[in-house]
Amino acid sequence: KKSSQIIQREKIVTSIIHWHIISPTIITTTTMFSIASQVARRCATSPALASSAARHQLTLRAGFAQTVKEGLTATDAWSKSCYSEMDYTVNENLPVYEAVQKFAAYNVGCLVTTNDEGNISGVVSERDYVCKIALLSKTSKDTPIKEISTKSANLIVASPSETVSDCMAKMLLKDIRPLPLLDEDGGVVGIVSIKDLVKAELKEKQDAIKTLSDFALGKGGHFSAE
Repeated sequence: KKSSQIIQREKIVTSIIHWHIISPTIITTTTMFSIASQVARRCATSPALASSAARHQLTLRAGFAQTVKEGLTATDAWSKSCYSEMDYTVNENLPVYEAVQKFAAYNVGCLVTTNDEGNISGVVSERDYVCKIALLSKTSKDTPIKEISTKSANLIVASPSETVSDCMAKMLLKDIRPLPLLDEDGGVVGIVSIKDLVKAELKEKQDAIKTLSDFALGKGGHFSAE
């Protein structure tokens, strides 16, 4: 049976979590520490909880440091993407039909195009096929990919170390779906879709909420039971 202290602390944390869920703020570790402070202050207003408020705040901060990552990166999203398990490149001199076959085989909507030297030359998407082949009554077997692809000079790209939030901002700003990941030398090391980024953001928020919930219940490896 829950003690009155646990029940009261659970109500406090639940109300704060709910406010952050419905607010547009993305829950990050910094935000978590702010919530921890709010929890401690509210707990301190209760005589029954005042003696343990500071201890719980310090415990919660330590738990966050180990449980919630400081901003997921593009690499985190890439590692869970279906793109990480396939060859997401296609030679730009091949016919569009080759790209279409890959779209269908792997259920993806974009591929990175490369030149004969293996360097990135752009991207080609299902949208390119629909707008530049199908609607113009061209044939995919007679049209080279480089005629419909977006060239590297016009590409919006990201580095593997950029945060998921920054990557999403780039996509929304430029109204694009795929985002190639390039290393410091300009070599392509991956590609992420908007779906990959959204899934990563949701996972991070779910982990953060679970950490707070564990704190509210006084359980978990970082939290002592009441």
